[in-house]
Amino acid sequence: MTHPLLSQADIETYQRDGVVLVKGLFADHVDGLRRGVAANMAAPGPSASNNNKAGETGRFFDDYCNWTRIPEFVEVVQTSPVAEVAADLMRSRTVQMFHDHVLVKEPGTSMATPWHQDGPYYFVEGEQTVSFWSPLDPVREATLRCVAGSHRWEKEVLPTRWVSEEGFFPDESRYMPVPDPEAEGMRIVEYEMEPGDAVAFNFRTLHGARGNTSQARRRAFSIRLVGDDARYVERPGPTSPPFPGHDMTPGQRLREDWFPILLDRS
Repeated sequence: MTHPLLSQADIETYQRDGVVLVKGLFADHVDGLRRGVAANMAAPGPSASNNNKAGETGRFFDDYCNWTRIPEFVEVVQTSPVAEVAADLMRSRTVQMFHDHVLVKEPGTSMATPWHQDGPYYFVEGEQTVSFWSPLDPVREATLRCVAGSHRWEKEVLPTRWVSEEGFFPDESRYMPVPDPEAEGMRIVEYEMEPGDAVAFNFRTLHGARGNTSQARRRAFSIRLVGDDARYVERPGPTSPPFPGHDMTPGQRLREDWFPILLDRS
C-alpha cells in the first residue's frame, strides 16, 4: 500500500522525472530539525564549509554525516515516515541510510548552489536512490531546482569543487560538461515550499539553487537513502563524503553497520 503522503501519480512522476514534491514529509519535525541545525552549526563536523568564494557575499554553510551525533537528526531518521516514502518512490523492498546534509544560506548570500548531480561524487551506484531536501524556512526564489529526466542521461555530469570550480576527479573526459539548463531550454522543476515539505530526487538528477537574496535565512536538511540495487563502486579518487576506512569492495552492498537498514519489507 502506498504511503498516505504519496499518490500513485507521485511515484510515476518520480520514476519518469527523477523529482517530485512530498508535502509535509517532515512537518512534525521542523522545530527539532531547526534545533539540530543550530547544534550542527555551533559544533561543525570535519567536513563543514562556509563555501568562501571570492566576490560572493553572505554565508553559505554546509556540512554532512552528522546524523549519528545530533539527537534531533537521529529522531527524524528513525521516527519520520521518510523510509516508507522512500521505499514507495524507489520501488524498493529495502531502504538503507547513506548520509545527511545541512545547507544554510544566510540572508544576502549571493552564491548559488552550482548545477550538479550527486551521484558522481558518491561511491554508490544504482537506479534505486533518493534524496529528500527539506527547507526549515519558507522558500520561494532560494528553493531547490531540478532538471526533469536528467537521471536518465547516458553520461554523468562532471563533478566539480563548488568554490574552485575545478574537476573533482582527474579524468574529466569520462563526464559530460556541466550544462546551463536555462540557456539550453531544459525543463527545470522547482517549488514554492513550506517548512517540512520535501523535494525527493534521484542521486543522478541534475539540481542546483539560487543564492538567498531575501532578508530571511534559508535552512535546509537533506537525507540521502538507497534501495535494493545500490552497490559500492570505486571512483578515481576520494569521494564526497569520503567515509575513510570503509573496506568495501566493488559490487558490495553498503555495509549495514555504517549504513543501517531503515526499512525491510521482504
